[in-house]
Amino acid sequence: MKVTVERAELLKSLAHVHRVVERRNTIPILANVLLRTDARGLALRATDLDIEIVETIAAEVAEEGATTVPAHTIYDIVRKLPEGSQVQFETSGDRGTLTVRAGRSRFALQTLPDTEFPDLAAGEMSHRFTLPAGELKRLVDKTQFAISTEETRYYLNGIYLHVAEAGGPVLRAVATDGHRLAQAQTAAPAGAAGMPGVIVPRKAVAEIQRLAEDGDAEVTVELSTAKIRVSLDRVVLTSKLIDGTFPDYGRVIPVGNDKTLVVDKADFASAVDRVSTVASERGRAVKLSIADGKLTLSVTNPDSGSATEEIEVEYAAEPIDIGFNSRYLLDITSQIEGGTAELKLADPGSPTLVQDPDKRGALYVLMPMRV
Repeated sequence: MKVTVERAELLKSLAHVHRVVERRNTIPILANVLLRTDARGLALRATDLDIEIVETIAAEVAEEGATTVPAHTIYDIVRKLPEGSQVQFETSGDRGTLTVRAGRSRFALQTLPDTEFPDLAAGEMSHRFTLPAGELKRLVDKTQFAISTEETRYYLNGIYLHVAEAGGPVLRAVATDGHRLAQAQTAAPAGAAGMPGVIVPRKAVAEIQRLAEDGDAEVTVELSTAKIRVSLDRVVLTSKLIDGTFPDYGRVIPVGNDKTLVVDKADFASAVDRVSTVASERGRAVKLSIADGKLTLSVTNPDSGSATEEIEVEYAAEPIDIGFNSRYLLDITSQIEGGTAELKLADPGSPTLVQDPDKRGALYVLMPMRV
């Protein structure tokens, strides 16, 4: 293999693929990135056996071939090369090394045979649809913060992606950790009808977020009951899905909450952030005392002191005192797109519904805390 590629293009591609590679591997080949040249250019592939990413970049190919080199090492080398430089890769089959040249720099890296590199992308996909990258990123951004980190409830360690009915078919993303729930949706694209409900794991969700940065581009999503493949421009991400049953989330979304609290999002978030400074690290509880047009936020921590703050709100129902985890409140308010947030409350022990007043296709459910 002999190929020359522009450093900026190579660095951008390596930044995508090397993140998939775990730093500690019991299988040596999984620490490597596969480099393969053909008529289309240079393809880079990395996998951890659960997720695989392939990116093809333009390159001047003098000799076609393939090899694998340590992913984090090659990324660090290219990152430290001068801007604007041309990078040349050349293998010498007899010695099992890859020579990297750029300007006056020269590196010789140990390789492993490309034939040992695993292929995750095999298998048929039953459903295929396209949508703007910005829409897919919005679904992920609005829900990923609520993904559970509790490994015992593995079926909550991802985003549940499925088609639902809401005055017409919608592509809906849902995540929950048992304390809070986030739901976002967009009009179902052609081809999504009848797709299986799938749970996309946390690591794949994070990669999709990064890949969908260009909101105007079209992204293709392919699904089966076991895998998801996301293709955007020259990048193809394939991931195994979580094999489990997502809970019936509809049962926890309150429908009869009759007390409506409307707050200025920025003022509310700032007040929560300030009073929670003295909250205990473990509970992070903040108490909301709501009466006519007034919200008092308070925190009492026996170890460090107390704090209160009052803000003006829109509220005309009977007074209520309710407690929430301040971190969860801040996570949710950061997802609200408008200038105000609407909280629908029932009583101090029931879940609260949070959304934009103009209902922009996203809603959040937050379980209260005892304060």
